[in-house]
Amino acid sequence: MRAQRKTLQDLFNMESYNMNRIKHGSITSRLSFSNSINEDILSIISHCTSIFTFTDPSESPSKQDLKRVKLTQLLSFLKSSKKLQDQILAPLLSMLSTNLFRPLPPPSNPSISSDLIDDEDSISSFPPTWSHLQIVYDILLRLVINMDPETLRNYVNHPFLLNLLSLFRSEDPRERESLKNVYHRIYSRFIFYRSFMRKSMNDVFLHYIFEKERHCGIGDLLEIWGTLINGFTVPLKEEHELFLMRVLIPLHKTKGMHTYHRQLAYCVSQFVQKQPVLGGVVFRGILRYWPVTNCQKEILLLEELEELVENIDPDQYRKLALPLCTQITKCSNSWNSQVAERALYVWNNEHFVKMATLEIEEVFPIVVEGVERNLKWHWSKSVRQVTEIIKEMLEDLDSALYSKCLQEIDLREYRARQEEIKRREKWERIEMAAK
Repeated sequence: MRAQRKTLQDLFNMESYNMNRIKHGSITSRLSFSNSINEDILSIISHCTSIFTFTDPSESPSKQDLKRVKLTQLLSFLKSSKKLQDQILAPLLSMLSTNLFRPLPPPSNPSISSDLIDDEDSISSFPPTWSHLQIVYDILLRLVINMDPETLRNYVNHPFLLNLLSLFRSEDPRERESLKNVYHRIYSRFIFYRSFMRKSMNDVFLHYIFEKERHCGIGDLLEIWGTLINGFTVPLKEEHELFLMRVLIPLHKTKGMHTYHRQLAYCVSQFVQKQPVLGGVVFRGILRYWPVTNCQKEILLLEELEELVENIDPDQYRKLALPLCTQITKCSNSWNSQVAERALYVWNNEHFVKMATLEIEEVFPIVVEGVERNLKWHWSKSVRQVTEIIKEMLEDLDSALYSKCLQEIDLREYRARQEEIKRREKWERIEMAAK
């Protein structure tokens, strides 16, 4: 019996010993397998650190293709991996920085502020390095999405973000689109960097407005801001209201405004929709920066003002009616037929008509004079036809006031003619005395 128990105990001990050997061997094999993967990834990262210009004849096309393959392998690895060890993370971010943060080529046309063509036909004129950069941006985006922000905090720091922001000056619209996605994703996930990122973007805008009106990425940055403003809570913070007054409104005065006006108008309208009382600040700011000779900008601003009228606080209608109607009338008298017609079509907006009727006693004399001037002097037949329609609408609003305004206009013209006659007679007497 003792021999049997001893035998059973021995068997149990042997089995435990074998299980420990198998378990220890499994851990060892997993560690060795993990180390092997890390070594392979580090080898790929090291290979991707080499930079190709695609313009140097000494560069090997086969090596360029090999780097593209290695970058694709690295992207596939990141898509399947949720965590990365520090021994991989540090060289990976270093490789990304080496590829991304490079001197940008000089402007293709320094005389143009930011008026770049984004056609597909112009893509061929951009640097061929995009075949590598596209994958590098995808790797960075995947890294930002998969990794915990606290883990990346030591690598994606303030200098890294500033370097990313500087790349928005690139003339390649494909790069700016990738940058926009990465930068916005960082803003949404790295909550502790939001204030810094907003301030950094504001610095770019202010430098563009007041120092050097050349930057290709203003529209892309405004597109990011559009999504940020959409998430602001009401009432708005003082910081955000200052951004509207000190950045967004002055952006209306630059020469290249037409290249980013769509994004700018969206940002401004978001502010006014969230806090309609800001409509007065916006209107006065736009009117202050109204262009004198740029017809294209005038048409854009007319469209923006018409949209804003629908969102501002109706309590401000009385304060804004006179300055707005005055500017609309000036534009309707423009010798540029497109500007004149666009200004006249504003009268089709029921909110604008409601605003005008609230201060009809002050507005009508200016508007009626502009209408009559168009009917008498404007060279464009289409403008005169639209003006005739506006005249009928104004007479329907208040025919007695319209007639009164006409009499005042006739009286002013009569007095002006009398003054002209007196002036000529005076000069004749002076000439006779001189002879």
